[in-house]
Amino acid sequence: MPVTDVQHDPDNLTLTIVADFAAPVERIWEIYADARQLEKVWGPPTYPATFVDHDLRPGTRSTYFMTSPEGEKFAGFWDITEVDGPSSFSFDDGFADLDFNPNPEMPVGKNVFTFTEHDGGTRATYVASHTSAEDLQRVLDMGQVEGMTEALNQIDDLVA
Repeated sequence: MPVTDVQHDPDNLTLTIVADFAAPVERIWEIYADARQLEKVWGPPTYPATFVDHDLRPGTRSTYFMTSPEGEKFAGFWDITEVDGPSSFSFDDGFADLDFNPNPEMPVGKNVFTFTEHDGGTRATYVASHTSAEDLQRVLDMGQVEGMTEALNQIDDLVA
């Protein structure tokens, strides 16, 4: 299992997930840069993602939806804020309606994904920051840790 550590810090309003992959940094980067590859690992296996728009450049918005086993769709977006490929990128991750309009009633996480060489492969560190303890708790209650863990654990099969 790639996920090696999960920490949520209510004082700093962060959720940090660390995963190790048996693939070079450039290969892990490719997954996040390419929408078709990203679809295979963004979201748990029972809620596959479909990216409608994806361009990993600052100032762009990626839009996607996840589909439940019952066929219900849940939309989201990434507002890309910084890119330093292949080592990191930052984005605001939010919930949206099916027309990809942001849902102001739902939390928006500020995310930093970092990829570094580690033991012949890649250590990926995923940090999501929230503006309030309530927002952090809300995404934790929604199963973000479990969903991200299931999603990240799919990467090994993709890079094998």
